[in-house]
Amino acid sequence: MASNRRQLALLGAIVVVFILAVWWQLTRDQPGRPVAPSAAAAAMPAGRGAGAAAPASVPAVALPALKADGAEPVDTGRDPFRFDAARSAPAGGPGRPAGQIAAPPVQPVASVLPMEPAGPPPPPPIPLRYIGMAKQGAGGKQLVVLRDERGIYYGAEGDVIEGRYRILRVGPDSVDVAYLDGRGRRTISLSGGRP
Repeated sequence: MASNRRQLALLGAIVVVFILAVWWQLTRDQPGRPVAPSAAAAAMPAGRGAGAAAPASVPAVALPALKADGAEPVDTGRDPFRFDAARSAPAGGPGRPAGQIAAPPVQPVASVLPMEPAGPPPPPPIPLRYIGMAKQGAGGKQLVVLRDERGIYYGAEGDVIEGRYRILRVGPDSVDVAYLDGRGRRTISLSGGRP
């Protein structure tokens, strides 16, 4: 029973604090009541921001002056979408009143897209390097030794290497290699395949 009273007293105190907070929020911004400046506004220098002293009276707005027609804008010939368009013929040329600048002549824009398709892209360069020659057996045929990042390959003229390349010609200091379809032909010298 004592715990129920304690809980009721705590609930009553919370309700009173809530009512006071709502009353304070509603009455603090009423007109005629002085408002204390906030800490942020007080920290601002005088003459700037919301903390600055307001003028004693608001000046009247001259409505007829706002309705008056202003001067019409003058076409200067400047094109903000063209670089260096302001430099043109001097003002007041033949057939133009003074103060008007001649617009630069319009230049046709070249077509960005090619007229005909370029065809398929070329194959990537063949990454093989020529290491040297090797003999197969005692009286066997000469084999070319080639390598790339994945391994070392042996082959004679006309053989297919790694399932992608064909050895076309074998010379004493160079090898001609191409893709199986004949594209991407490359001559690899004995210096390691670097061009």
